[in-house]
Amino acid sequence: MGRVTVRRRVLRVREGVSSHRPDTLAAEEPMEIRVGGRPLTVTMRTPGDDFDLAAGFLASEGVVHAADEVAGIRYCAGATADGGNTYNVVDVALAPGVAAPDASLERNFYTTSSCGLCGKAGLEAVRTTAAWSVAGDPLRIGPEVVTALPDRLRAAQRVFDTTGGLHAAGLFSADGELLCLREDVGRHNAVDKVVGHALRSGLLPLRESVLMVSGRASFELVQKAVMAGIPMLAAVSAPSSLAVDLAEESGLTLIGFLRGASMNVYTGSERLQPLPVA
Repeated sequence: MGRVTVRRRVLRVREGVSSHRPDTLAAEEPMEIRVGGRPLTVTMRTPGDDFDLAAGFLASEGVVHAADEVAGIRYCAGATADGGNTYNVVDVALAPGVAAPDASLERNFYTTSSCGLCGKAGLEAVRTTAAWSVAGDPLRIGPEVVTALPDRLRAAQRVFDTTGGLHAAGLFSADGELLCLREDVGRHNAVDKVVGHALRSGLLPLRESVLMVSGRASFELVQKAVMAGIPMLAAVSAPSSLAVDLAEESGLTLIGFLRGASMNVYTGSERLQPLPVA
């Protein structure tokens, strides 16, 4: 299988003094996702948890909703001309009766590690109908629990410590317990890996949980949270206007600029209890 990190020789300059030394980089390789042998998309990702990534992608797109809708996932042997296995092609077999992905999901070009929406025909194609509503989720969480999540997420990022170049997505319970963490060069891939793990474990929908991400809160991350039944998404950076719109429409609590004891609550503030009074 592919490596999570790679070593490269670099020229290091510090205070006018240069030296050659090895440096550890986060690996980035393409992964093709096939369904029933038919190519669906290619994403640039950090190798590891590839089956979770494939399952999470299909869950985020509304193709599957439960573990028993996936009959199997495997790496494709013979992915190269000489019949070798690159471990960069994953084929998902759907269970009998599960509809294959709609042709509109097929990507005409690869999905980069920074963009989860490349190849989408338009906004309406992105607004996938969710199998569960998060609007009525009973999650209630104290602000002090939420403000502790970035440090707990960072403390669990093992690969980031050696590379400094990975995004993280962590799933937390209402009392702040870390349930699952995944790292990847792509923030959307990290979320798909978390969702895929939950799907393969039979845990969807993820009621009364919080998804914490290390970067910004984009539209596609809100969509992935809604599709997984997650009622709260928190990010250390800013959300986009479209992310706030979708969160408002869906009944998801969206938090941005979560740093130290501060945060901006853009939607669903009723889930923060007790809320500090000015």
